[in-house]
Amino acid sequence: MKYLLLINTPSPESTEERPAEGPTVEEYLAFEKAVTDAGVKLGSEALDISTATTVRVRANGERVVTDGPFAETREIVGGYYLIDVPDLDAALDWAARCPGARHGTVEVRTVWEPDQA
Repeated sequence: MKYLLLINTPSPESTEERPAEGPTVEEYLAFEKAVTDAGVKLGSEALDISTATTVRVRANGERVVTDGPFAETREIVGGYYLIDVPDLDAALDWAARCPGARHGTVEVRTVWEPDQA
């Protein structure tokens, strides 16, 4: 099954306690190598956490565009891994190994595939 590991990092405005320093590039490179070597990685990208644009369409059809990550959020999506593993337990194991889990959170989402319904 396919799972998306969403790496959430504390926003600069967050007052939640967190480690003084986030994961290092070396830690992410080691994790990248591990998921690649295991043959479970389908894709991954780091995201620019300083920019974001949100689009909403109101009931009357008006498009509302808001620039910038929302300051009132405690976490910002900083990147993702798309993996293909046998089950949720395996996905949770990979999420726990992700360096982002030690600095923020890694949210695990099942990728919906029409033939699973």
